[in-house]
Amino acid sequence: MTATILVLEDDKPLMEGIRDMLELQGYRILTATNGVEGLRVMQSSSKPPDLIVSDIMMPEMDGYRFLEAVQSNPKWVDIPFIFLTARGDKEDVREGRMLGADDYVIKPFDADDLIVRIASKLRRSRQLRQTQETRLAEIKRRILNVLHHEFRTPLTYVVAYSDLLEGDISSMSLDEIKELLSGVSSGAQRLRRLVENFILLVEIETGEAAATFAWRKHPIPDITSILSAVRENAQYALEVAKVRVTLEIVPPSNLPLLISDEEFLKIVLTRLLDNAIKFSDKPDSVVTLSTSFDDRYVYFHVTDRGRGIPQEELPKIFEIFYQIDRHKFEDQGIGAGLTIVKHIVEMHSGVIHVQSRLGEGSTFTIGIPRA
Repeated sequence: MTATILVLEDDKPLMEGIRDMLELQGYRILTATNGVEGLRVMQSSSKPPDLIVSDIMMPEMDGYRFLEAVQSNPKWVDIPFIFLTARGDKEDVREGRMLGADDYVIKPFDADDLIVRIASKLRRSRQLRQTQETRLAEIKRRILNVLHHEFRTPLTYVVAYSDLLEGDISSMSLDEIKELLSGVSSGAQRLRRLVENFILLVEIETGEAAATFAWRKHPIPDITSILSAVRENAQYALEVAKVRVTLEIVPPSNLPLLISDEEFLKIVLTRLLDNAIKFSDKPDSVVTLSTSFDDRYVYFHVTDRGRGIPQEELPKIFEIFYQIDRHKFEDQGIGAGLTIVKHIVEMHSGVIHVQSRLGEGSTFTIGIPRA
């Protein structure tokens, strides 16, 4: 499709020359003589321009203020912006760059140079947009896959076992009733985890989680109660594990103060333990949670002796909804646990490392800043 370019220039002969030159290249051109008029043109257009070329020194609203107005509108923030001006001092260029201008062309300019720069910015913008659309389409596909499999299965458990319980239970033994109730509970627990993960992802994406962490974080002198809660939280993962898994939590010794929020730290450690337990597929597996520290961080290490992660997959494991060989291993979950862990650790200004050997297991280490 033909790209639309908005040109702002208060020198009308120059503006007309730029318009004619760009129209010869096949572009659709909109024009304005100052920032106020430029905003009016953008607001009245059916779709935003694909690129903006703007002078700086203009009456009513100069180029800097116009750029700020454009950048403040979420619908326009991704539009490539080129300053075209006689002001070529380093200070002027630096100010334009700081405001978010993509390029800076000094008058008098070479027409071919301007055409090449415009074509380059438009091409790069299209590439970024296509990449975003491809990624969004993949995320949508994964969400639909999750909704189809992960929500339907536990709902089936809840509905089916509930229907049986609504029937004639007088002929059932106590053990049979307990088994049906256990099925309902298992399905409900799995649904609760799924919903909690989706809510957490939304809170992370909207910035709500970061805002909550900012006012709740404080020095934590003792993590004993946190580790006890984490052990309790991991019971569901232990119950639904495909093999018998033993959870070992090594008591911390002389740990320094760390800066965190108890609830977010519990979420991180619980998700890491859930992940380790789920991928422990050897008989009598052991999952270990231990701690250490250096002069910057308090570290939490979660180690399993499970299937391990192929080296080529390590860069992808923190991507949302990403699961390795899901269909092969029929793993439960939506592939959001490690994404949540990574974002919460980043909120702490912490670090996360993974060591893994295929067939031997993995160790996830997170570092939370010391007080």
